Amino acid sequence: MRRFAAVLWRELRLSVRHGSDTLAALLFFLLTAALFPLAIGPAPETLGRIAPGIVWVCALLAALLPLEKLFGADFDDGSLDLLLLSGLPPPAVAIAKAAAHWLVTGLPLLLAAAPLAIMLRMPEAAIPALLLGLLPGTLLLSLPGSTGAALVLGARRSGVLLPLLVLPLTTPVLIFGVAAAEAASAGQSPRPHLLLLAALLAAALSLCPLAAGAALRHAAE
Repeated sequence: MRRFAAVLWRELRLSVRHGSDTLAALLFFLLTAALFPLAIGPAPETLGRIAPGIVWVCALLAALLPLEKLFGADFDDGSLDLLLLSGLPPPAVAIAKAAAHWLVTGLPLLLAAAPLAIMLRMPEAAIPALLLGLLPGTLLLSLPGSTGAALVLGARRSGVLLPLLVLPLTTPVLIFGVAAAEAASAGQSPRPHLLLLAALLAAALSLCPLAAGAALRHAAE
């Protein structure tokens, strides 16, 4: 646990030192969502109906922005080899990286989602369901994202390959997250959709670190 905490703390310090990546993801999230009222009009009924989809799609795209540097910078300067030789198993290194990505990207997106939903005229009853869905949802964006980032290490045009790998994996997350908020807007219970998100998170916690660890080991060889 001490080595895991050391790797996580290292990633957080590097993220704070390069805070422009987090700021860019957050600004992309806010600005992209702000374009929708300009494109489809400011009618509250229309905006409120599609607001959950807007928030989720923008959060998904914003979470992709920092992923290319998640392992790429360490791979380029040789730090990845040192991390793998630190005695920490490669899946644990991948979990630490994914946790750092969520703390510096997913958590700010989660905090910004509530005022953004209010701006988009989402019904007040649906906002708690939206945030409850985004809590496991942003974690699910970080876990497959870290796996995809590990798989494209050393590949040419990795910035193009990464979204092609990650976006299909996160499609179920998008579907169930939007469905939870829409169910709350219609006066129904969002619980089934939130439980499905929790089940996806449990599966991702079991599988994604193993796949990312194997990819890291292969890239280091």
